[in-house]
Amino acid sequence: MSALHNVSDPVAKTLERWHAMVAANDLTEVAELLHPDVAFSSPAFWSPYPGPVAVAHVLQTAVGVLATDFTYHRSFATDDGQHVVLEFSARLEELELKGIDMIAFDADGLITRFEVMIRPMKSLALLAERMGAAVNPVLLGKAPKP
Repeated sequence: MSALHNVSDPVAKTLERWHAMVAANDLTEVAELLHPDVAFSSPAFWSPYPGPVAVAHVLQTAVGVLATDFTYHRSFATDDGQHVVLEFSARLEELELKGIDMIAFDADGLITRFEVMIRPMKSLALLAERMGAAVNPVLLGKAPKP
């Protein structure tokens, strides 16, 4: 995927690290890319998850669940270079899916918002099921009720 030309150097460096982590299927250091007030949103979860611990956990889990044939295809940036959209495809069991990562950055290149959209619905439903089974509710701040 070609580099985005209108993003700041800090955003470009964060994106470079993000792509390297995804390519290696190893997001153990992803929290280093996250702002303390980061939030994650997805159609697979009812409400956004705030904070670097929860967001790192969701991203690490998603990369594991979507590891089969995961590929980024295109990228777009806003005129100010602080918001990027990354288009991807993957397979989940027998289903193919397409999606986008919409990522917002602060001036230092830290991720402040990570939002994912996925289609088709059948693939999204299976992803939501797999993610629900794989995420740790304690790390998401959703401790099980006694």
